[in-house]
Amino acid sequence: MIKSILLGLGTLIAIVILLGFILPDKVHLERETTINASPEEVFALVADFNQWDSWSPWALLDPDAEYNLTGSGVGQRMEWKSDHPDVGHGAQEITAMDPPNSVSTFLDFGEMGTARATFTLFPAEDGATKVVWDFDTNMREGVPIYMQPMSTYFRFFMDGMLGPQYEQGLAKLKEVAEAS
Repeated sequence: MIKSILLGLGTLIAIVILLGFILPDKVHLERETTINASPEEVFALVADFNQWDSWSPWALLDPDAEYNLTGSGVGQRMEWKSDHPDVGHGAQEITAMDPPNSVSTFLDFGEMGTARATFTLFPAEDGATKVVWDFDTNMREGVPIYMQPMSTYFRFFMDGMLGPQYEQGLAKLKEVAEAS
């Protein structure tokens, strides 16, 4: 009886681990808002990491986080370190710009993987700007092989974990842009 239970449990664990290697591993998250400011004004806030502390949801979570900014424009890099579990540590680099239409970045979270994020700005009615902030990642890319099955399962929680932070960041971006 115990032997059958252990065999069944072992089989179940093996299936769960195997599924972690074969389930879809890509995540796409997207949030948007409309800001009563010109694309140029909004672009200035998202295209320069020096401006991010005024609206970034992670800067608001941990005002004591350490940031190191280097460069400007394409190639500008921001590294951060924080003891706050929702901020952690990592680096982000601007990889492409199309002023005042879009900014793309590459994020490196160390053993937690990598991702790409893009702000796309569209002119809206009455001089406003529609802002779409998206996030794309492969949950196994850049993750040590022994962590990949667990990381794959986290894809099911990404929208619930990251979505509210994107919404908070866009709300703060709207507040800052409309105040200027």
